[in-house]
Amino acid sequence: MFSFFGNGGCGNLTKSKYKRVVLKLSGESLAGEAGFGIDPLVVEDIAKEIKIIRNHGIDVAVVVGGGNIWRGLSGSAKGMDRAQADYMGMMATVMNALALQDALEKLEVSTRVQTAIEMRQIAELYIRRKAIRHMEKGRVVIFGAGTGNPYFSTDTTAALRAAEIEADVILMAKKGTDGIYDADPNKNPDAKKFDRLKYIDILNMGLQVMDSTATSLCMDNKIQLVVFNIDEHENIVKAALGEEIGTTVGGENND
Repeated sequence: MFSFFGNGGCGNLTKSKYKRVVLKLSGESLAGEAGFGIDPLVVEDIAKEIKIIRNHGIDVAVVVGGGNIWRGLSGSAKGMDRAQADYMGMMATVMNALALQDALEKLEVSTRVQTAIEMRQIAELYIRRKAIRHMEKGRVVIFGAGTGNPYFSTDTTAALRAAEIEADVILMAKKGTDGIYDADPNKNPDAKKFDRLKYIDILNMGLQVMDSTATSLCMDNKIQLVVFNIDEHENIVKAALGEEIGTTVGGENND
């Protein structure tokens, strides 16, 4: 079992399963009960868990979505140019990245926001080697603006950045679900939860975990994925420290 302290201490575990993680946060996870916008208290709670992970000596990078502010697909469905709508979504992810940075800095966690679109007044431009160097110095790196290209989701961003910085795992924090099921558990009470899966199973079964581009990228680069419920307190820490929660995809002899 794990023991955690609210002050960001290391608990009773000093060694982690992972050396470097990419935490994928949906925009909705920052919105709290309202379902839209940014809830500072929710962001603070997430920041506290990230601090605990960092205090265990784990390199942490974060990819944030923007669905709590704007969804490019929704704008496109209502007649907006898809590329323009996606660029607006990228701006939303930067707003979320800055909110998370603020919460982390208030906890005295050194951070850097790197964006795929240049905006020098508020963030660094994404440079792979610089991001790795920041993590080696103990800083949390938050990636904003997706890949910088329309038509690509932040799930794909997480897979791409994880491959680039050679992360051990992507921790995919989901709101309202505790893993991957063969059907929507909110609609089908007989839905079966998977403890472990292969990426090829996700593609073959059409499971809505992340888009097919992100799934294929993870599969090709043998990046492990852990899908878990962010609504349960300290689940981010548990996932980062290797506790068996949610659903694990890929990994040892299970690519």
